[in-house]
Amino acid sequence: MKQFVSKIWNSTSARNVGKLLSANVFAQAIGLLVYPVLTRMYAPEDFGVLSLFASISGVLIILSTLGYHEAIVLPKEEEDAHAITVFSFSLIAATSLLLFFSIPFAGKIAGIFNSPTLENFYWLLPIYVLLSGIWNVLNYWFIRQKEYGRISGFQMSQSIFSCIYKVGFGKFGMLHGGLIYSAILSLLCSLVLSIMRLLKTHLYPLMTWNWSECKAAARTYSNFPKYSLPHSLINTFAGQMPVLLLSPFFSSREVGFWSLALLLSYVPISLITRALYQVYFQKVSEWVNNRKSIVPFFRRFTLLTLGLIVPFFIGLWFVLPTLTSWLLGREWTITGQYIRWLLPWLVCNTLCASTGYLYDIFFKQKQGLYFEILVLICRVIGLGIGIEYNSFEIAIAGYALGGALANGIQYIWLMWLVRQYEDSLMNA
Repeated sequence: MKQFVSKIWNSTSARNVGKLLSANVFAQAIGLLVYPVLTRMYAPEDFGVLSLFASISGVLIILSTLGYHEAIVLPKEEEDAHAITVFSFSLIAATSLLLFFSIPFAGKIAGIFNSPTLENFYWLLPIYVLLSGIWNVLNYWFIRQKEYGRISGFQMSQSIFSCIYKVGFGKFGMLHGGLIYSAILSLLCSLVLSIMRLLKTHLYPLMTWNWSECKAAARTYSNFPKYSLPHSLINTFAGQMPVLLLSPFFSSREVGFWSLALLLSYVPISLITRALYQVYFQKVSEWVNNRKSIVPFFRRFTLLTLGLIVPFFIGLWFVLPTLTSWLLGREWTITGQYIRWLLPWLVCNTLCASTGYLYDIFFKQKQGLYFEILVLICRVIGLGIGIEYNSFEIAIAGYALGGALANGIQYIWLMWLVRQYEDSLMNA
């Protein structure tokens, strides 16, 4: 046992995961400490508008690179990685420019979502998409360079800046839009810090490029816009559906309660799964390239994940409404009930989100797209039932349980894919 623990402790992968997880834990701890203050400053409607803004921009951010940023880790040659990175930056710039031309239609877009307040802040959408798209590309570039410390630094600084700006805007009475301004300013500050620290070492080579090489790299990795983009787009849309589809039928207040429930439950889990994804994407890619066995790793991963999460969530189920009422204020008790419905889905999503890189490693993006369509259909049905019965809680319950079912099926297939690879090693 001692030897096993020592082996894990000395593992490079474990240390890299530790860097990202420690940053995520630190960032989330700051967020949790400040939310009892924020929920007593801002109204649920303010969180609702922020959630709608983030949901719309989330879909646009995925579109901004056509999925090419996910290919940055894969090329064997550094020149190919440079080319695909520069090509991704050019796509982001073009997308943001197009969004600026949509600003005159802000009123009509806000009307579609039954949120007149959104019109006042729509002009910030192109800026937010631009900054977020740039970080998405840099994030994958840093993964390729194994600069996990820089990624964790970005996460921590963004969380700190976000808390400072949110509390600051609240103290000075800028409640309407203060949450949106904070999201943009914190992203900008963290992005500038990341660029300044690595400009000469890892980012300077990106300043020169050959457009012919960029186009050649785009053709080489054309499966990403064909399959990975729809996959990511459907995944993002499926995650944002409660806000995008329920906003026209329910009030911003109800959307605000939901947005905080999702923030307090899914965001901490997603940060952990993203850390696992980022580290093991690179590691499992190496193992597969070198034709090494991966079944033992995924067996341990599955057992450890379920062994840690399931007992914790069972205990959490019984205290959530009381906990959210004490932490956020009595007005937010319903948020705990929404989180309850999310727990089964969070278990299944943790497994799938942490291992989603298998689609890219085994070039199964097409199958990954099919599974995302299945998730989307299950969630739409769940939300539709809630809309039919005019119940926001039924819609959330249907959305979560439908997602849990689809993700569970998806993970079983991913493990079958791992077994198929293992069989190919034995038959080689």
